Amino acid sequence: MFDRDFLRKLEYLHIVSKRAFPGQYRAERRTRKMGSGLEFADHRAYVPGDDFRHVDWNAYQRLDKLLLRLFEEEQDLPIYLFIDRSRSMAAGSPPKLQYACQVAAALCYIGLAHLDRVTLVPYGDDVGRELPSQRGRGRIFKVFKFLAEIEPGETTNARAAFTTFVRRPRARGVAVVMSDFLDPAGFAAGLDVLRFYRHDIFAVHVMTPEEREPDLRGELALVDLETSDLCDVAVTPAVLAAYRAAFRQHGEDLARYCTRYRFGYLQALTEVPIEDAILRVFRQGWFLE
Repeated sequence: MFDRDFLRKLEYLHIVSKRAFPGQYRAERRTRKMGSGLEFADHRAYVPGDDFRHVDWNAYQRLDKLLLRLFEEEQDLPIYLFIDRSRSMAAGSPPKLQYACQVAAALCYIGLAHLDRVTLVPYGDDVGRELPSQRGRGRIFKVFKFLAEIEPGETTNARAAFTTFVRRPRARGVAVVMSDFLDPAGFAAGLDVLRFYRHDIFAVHVMTPEEREPDLRGELALVDLETSDLCDVAVTPAVLAAYRAAFRQHGEDLARYCTRYRFGYLQALTEVPIEDAILRVFRQGWFLE
């Protein structure tokens, strides 16, 4: 899906979480526990009720003090990539869904290269077949294969889909939602579900030049991609101006929502090459470092 030079550049990036779980870099994701872990970190004084199995008896012989051995353990950053596979994502050239999958592939590679746990979750009016937690760079080909098989074909109901997702036991983590956010119930209905469960949300707003500046004129019968409903419209300059204003307002409302709750928001324009989007746009949006 990507050339080797681009993949090497991705290895220098990290997916950033603004919240404390489990940290932004692997070096910051270390917790101290008693009696197990990767490497010795420190001692702490014994407190009545502590397990005697964790006492450092060598230190006791030298210092005549009961000390517990603490070890450092690295934690994974759970990353959940939600990919909108509703019918509206089939629009554009390249299609929005294809672009979203390319973004997801790049983010997966970054996460896997740093031993984070990555889960892919296609959704429409419900959660589809997901790719369970993957860890390690060697899993990237399984990720590529899974993404290549995602096809559009549902209506959008993010609230129902995300409710199904959170009802399963999950660790809190970074939830990246890649969508056009054209949901009849509104974008907040779905994102509120993830927010309630305290995931760190990044909204990747995928859009095409055609929907930002539609080249339409005259009397037309327009078809709703998701419902197949027909709508007869007289496309005048005033109607086009109203559409542009509404589309712009949609993006501004989504950005304002994300700002309010301190979530990330990025516009992913399908005319921007994927390499530029990841290496420049995503880094400027404090999504990657």
